[in-house]
This record gives sequence, C-alpha cells and structure tokens, in this order.
Amino acid sequence: MVRQVVRDVRTTPAPRPPNRRPDPTVAALRRTVDNLVASTQAIGELMLEVAPAYLSDTEAATGALALLCEQIGEPLENGLAARRYAISGDRRALHGTVL
Repeated sequence: MVRQVVRDVRTTPAPRPPNRRPDPTVAALRRTVDNLVASTQAIGELMLEVAPAYLSDTEAATGALALLCEQIGEPLENGLAARRYAISGDRRALHGTVL
C-alpha cells in the first residue's frame, strides 16, 4: 500500500525549462542520476517494509533494519537515507550518501 501511494504522488513529471536546447552530456548525466534515484527508491521501499514509517531513525536502526543493511551490504546510514527518501520523496534526504 505504501509503495502505491508513493508512486501515485511521484507520477507528476518535473517542469522543463522553456525552449532550451538540451545538452546531450547533461541529459545523459540526468538519466544516470534518475536511474540511481529510482534504484534508491526501491531500496527505500524495502527498508520501509522492514521498518515502517512510524518508527524513528533510531528505532529503525536498532531493529531489523541494521541486520537487513548488513545482509545486503549497504551501510546503515545509506539504508536510513533511502528509507527517508521513500517516505518523503525529497532527494535532499539522499545528500551525502548515494548522491
């Protein structure tokens, strides 16, 4: 249910700048970042299944989330950031971790 709600909220595309010719290099980098964010979203949704949104970061980190992060080889801080991103949809939640 959480995944569907998050996807519904994110279906609106971001506005594009008016009448600018896109630089192919910048476009390729944007696609790369978008792919990275999409994979982080999937990891965040997995983290939410283990540690629901009503838990604080501290509660989530001391529970099964630390074990999950260890099992998949993801640092706990990155797992928590992906979880925060899945909750909020704000890319700033990923600052300093994966982006």
